[in-house]
Amino acid sequence: MAISGSSLANIITPSPNFDERTLPVTMLIMHYTGMQDGPSAIDWLANPEAKVSAHYVVTEDGQIILMVDEEKRAWHAGRSFWRGITNVNSASIGIEIINPGHEWGYRPFPEEQMRAVHQLASDIVQRYSIQSYNVVGHSDIAPARKMDPGELFDWPRLGKSGLALQVPNGRLVDPYWTDGAFLLALERLGYAIDDETAAVRAFQRRFRPSNIDGIIDGECRALLFALLLEIPEWSAKQN
Repeated sequence: MAISGSSLANIITPSPNFDERTLPVTMLIMHYTGMQDGPSAIDWLANPEAKVSAHYVVTEDGQIILMVDEEKRAWHAGRSFWRGITNVNSASIGIEIINPGHEWGYRPFPEEQMRAVHQLASDIVQRYSIQSYNVVGHSDIAPARKMDPGELFDWPRLGKSGLALQVPNGRLVDPYWTDGAFLLALERLGYAIDDETAAVRAFQRRFRPSNIDGIIDGECRALLFALLLEIPEWSAKQN
């Protein structure tokens, strides 16, 4: 079966688990496989009984595997939400990164793997003109269900290249929002807030991985305020 995607892919392992898109691609979603080893994860994503897939898998030694044609809707996001979109699968490219995850011995992502993820993400973002605030993790779009790619994923690497939102640095200003106002601002950034604690934890896992306690504090408020100022349509409303 001929499938098309990034020229960076050096292995093709087709998955039957896809259907037609109903939305244009505006998002890139990062996952970890969360299985004991890479071959098992790849076999599962290619198994029709699994009912799950991704467009790409990146192995620990930096191999990039193409599994679903980019024109098709891979089944990687599940029940999810980001910036008003509930059919995230239709609007996104999904990258699965080989890592056992929190259940099987979560560990740092090797340099070769992160280099390949960075190159692949750069290629996809450029071709689809994806905004940095729409390059997110599975935990961002499904905070009550998922933790991947997790607090060890090198988001700062993508942030420094402008591919994803960068963790704000320098002098941060606490806007002293109430918790309710913080949650509304979190929703403005993109998160579903129906499970408030899960949403806060997902935000912390992404932007303050050193303390994922689910508690809204001054640092969280200041980080979120600074992040929103990076989003043109929100910052324009403040001026």
